[in-house]
Amino acid sequence: MPISLLLRSLRVVLLLVGWLLAGAAQAQPEPIKFGQVDAQDLTAAPFAADSVAAVVLCDFGRSRLKGKSSGLQVVFERVTRIKILTKAGFDEATVEIPLYHRGDNQERITNLRGFTYNLVNGTVEKTKLEASGAFFEKRTANVNVQKFTLPNVRAGAVIEFAYTLSSDFLFNFQDWTFQRDIPVRWSEYRVSIPSFYRYKIIYQSSRDFTVNKAHIGSTNLLLDHKVSGGGMLDGQVTGSITISAPTEEHQWALKDVPALVPEPYMTTTQDYVARLDFELAGEQWPDEPYHDLTGNWAQIDERLLADEHFGGRFGRASLLKEQLRDVATRFPIITERAAAVREAVLAAVRYDGTDRYSAPDPLRKAFDAHRGTSADVNLLLIAALRDAGVPAHPLLLSTRDHGHVSQEFPLLERFNYVVALVPLAGGKDLLVDATEPLLPCGVLPERCLNQAGRLIMKNPAEGRWVDLSPTQRHVRYQQIALTMDAQGGMTGKVHEERGGYAGTDARQELASLGEKKYLANLTQQHEGWTVPAIKLGQVEALDKPLLLDYELAQPAATGSGAPFTTLYLSPLSDFGARQNPFRRPNRTFAVDFGVAQEEIVMLTLTLPAGYELAEVPKPALITLPNDRGRFVYSVSATAPGVVQLTSRLSLRDTVYPPDAYASLRELYRLLMARQSEKLIIRKKAG
Repeated sequence: MPISLLLRSLRVVLLLVGWLLAGAAQAQPEPIKFGQVDAQDLTAAPFAADSVAAVVLCDFGRSRLKGKSSGLQVVFERVTRIKILTKAGFDEATVEIPLYHRGDNQERITNLRGFTYNLVNGTVEKTKLEASGAFFEKRTANVNVQKFTLPNVRAGAVIEFAYTLSSDFLFNFQDWTFQRDIPVRWSEYRVSIPSFYRYKIIYQSSRDFTVNKAHIGSTNLLLDHKVSGGGMLDGQVTGSITISAPTEEHQWALKDVPALVPEPYMTTTQDYVARLDFELAGEQWPDEPYHDLTGNWAQIDERLLADEHFGGRFGRASLLKEQLRDVATRFPIITERAAAVREAVLAAVRYDGTDRYSAPDPLRKAFDAHRGTSADVNLLLIAALRDAGVPAHPLLLSTRDHGHVSQEFPLLERFNYVVALVPLAGGKDLLVDATEPLLPCGVLPERCLNQAGRLIMKNPAEGRWVDLSPTQRHVRYQQIALTMDAQGGMTGKVHEERGGYAGTDARQELASLGEKKYLANLTQQHEGWTVPAIKLGQVEALDKPLLLDYELAQPAATGSGAPFTTLYLSPLSDFGARQNPFRRPNRTFAVDFGVAQEEIVMLTLTLPAGYELAEVPKPALITLPNDRGRFVYSVSATAPGVVQLTSRLSLRDTVYPPDAYASLRELYRLLMARQSEKLIIRKKAG
């Protein structure tokens, strides 16, 4: 850090101490004072309209830099107050604060305090957070967690807590999240950044700030300083030095922020909440050139490949070298050889459910235990592929539950997974993962389908972003043949195919439940029907659809045994979509399926002799803007006494932006309406 350069000449002053922008506001009052609760917040009246578990009354934080020894640290202070409305909100009283540490540097909590306020017989009862209510937990090798639980929490209580977090990591300037899974009435964040540090400030939300102010301020930083003695002074003299510098002062606030409730087809909620992220971009000290701290992918590639925990794991002979001795001879085609190597890795090490891109422990440990993280498995895979003569390179990605990655900033912490990329002829890529035995080679697990990954190469010019959109789709095809009798009873056969990711999902459920329970669950989905026979096919053929064939029967509709005259029937209702996944009227973030969708139902209904379809419903063709998806529906009398129904949903894109949500929701509404549409079956006149 250039502080030593600054101190070397013993310059004590950095000029520009009091400059403010024209019209800059004076210091704003804080929106919350710890220990001063509004009595009105303890009554139920202001919250009568809130049908939620809890409400954040105010969340206020601020960050600044302060001198520490001969360097700097980030100081973050927070005060939070929450109203507990129901028992379901009690979880808000337990707080976790992650603390990063590495080497001699760490993050620590001081001045932790909290209270719970209850209104008892018109009197405010105040309960203090005691030291016994807080404890420290080691989460990972570099992350500890400070946890505490506010005491005496009841429905109607108000809880508040405050703390100071000091961090030795300037790159880890505290981010701020304005939005939660409960409503937030006021959330405010203030920062003070000395001019010699530059942070890229990224705001994630479609909401406009209620308050957004910035001005130039100033700060004084007290640092330790050692001066080498000379003449009468021998050794070193320790003293302190004050550095004055201009600062960027920011104030942001949002009012009445709605809860972000998890919805279908989304990645982690952190990808969608209203939040501010700070990325250290560079530093510039007086009389020094600007120093870019963001780095670039060429530097990251070099560092990763030289890292024993990453490149060192696949940069030497594979532990499977003996098992793969003649694999090149037996499988001269690269794709087939890669599949054979993958099978050897699957047999050697089982994925334990932990996602990482690097392996702190030698791969031998996971190999001997036959169990390891995704990094253990896939770094072993890369080494084995290379030993087998298959060109394989590491591809970093972030799983869906870990969040999106920014292609603008080369930040390793945004990644948590690695797979192998094998280049093929014609500029194609084969992406190979060895964590899921029920997937065919070249198909990534659904958790990895998170838009893009970064290829790490020895030659930086060859590094690039790789599209993770799969060629496989989520396909479900049903062919149904039903025969109706004059009493309205039906018998029939169903042939179902689940292909692509639908087949993988089904096979995973089958492996988890066992065949007997899996088939029992399927039959229970057809309420009011009996299923006398059912069987599975192509279970082991992972590159083919899983097949399901079954017979079914439904008793007479009349119940009396007499022939019916008119019958209203919705034959697709037992085989189509159960409900619209998009129930909310609006959505402010993308619909991320991860994989293209295809749902096809073809149903043939044979009517009893002497009956007909009274009216043929009109066909439907609903298309999304830019032909990004469509729903096709038709009913036809293909022959006397035979009715053919077809329903086909095709969603071609893996991600639909928020402005496409209304169209997507309407598409599903119309699909549900048509699949539940009543057919009128009547006895022919005469």
